[in-house]
Amino acid sequence: MPRPKNKDELLELSNSNFNKMLELINTFDKEEIINGKIPFEDRDKNIRDILAHLHHWHLMMLEWYTVGMSGEKPDIPAKGYTFKTVPQLNKVIWEKYQTTSYDDVVKMIKKSFLQVQAVINEKSNDELFEKKRYKWTGTTSLGSYLISATSSHYDWAMKKLRKYKKALKT
Repeated sequence: MPRPKNKDELLELSNSNFNKMLELINTFDKEEIINGKIPFEDRDKNIRDILAHLHHWHLMMLEWYTVGMSGEKPDIPAKGYTFKTVPQLNKVIWEKYQTTSYDDVVKMIKKSFLQVQAVINEKSNDELFEKKRYKWTGTTSLGSYLISATSSHYDWAMKKLRKYKKALKT
């Protein structure tokens, strides 16, 4: 499906991609999930790392939303970081979850996914997709931020997971 252009498409694609990602993970055996090492990544070493990354970006999206909707200017992407320094931010995120178990990360991402879906559900199509509607989203729309934190990010994860799956077969 192309990039969502309305609320229904965003809900459908974010749910669909999230579920496809979980289904893809379920095609790995337990050993590959828990102890497997992704051989081609310099940051994400295993499936837990990928899910923790997505979870943390959910949390950041929720923080931007909460701060922005209160009339304040959120630190996007995070305090002390710019989009040019996202690789350094992602490394800090990676480090944060290194002692978190796979099972805990799965619980965390499922919870944060539902929280982001609730934000989408509570907004009208105009509230999601009208550009410049909210001062904190700048020249873009709230929906654009939500696409980046959900369906597009799950696409990124599935590409990594498929590449890992292919590497296991060789």
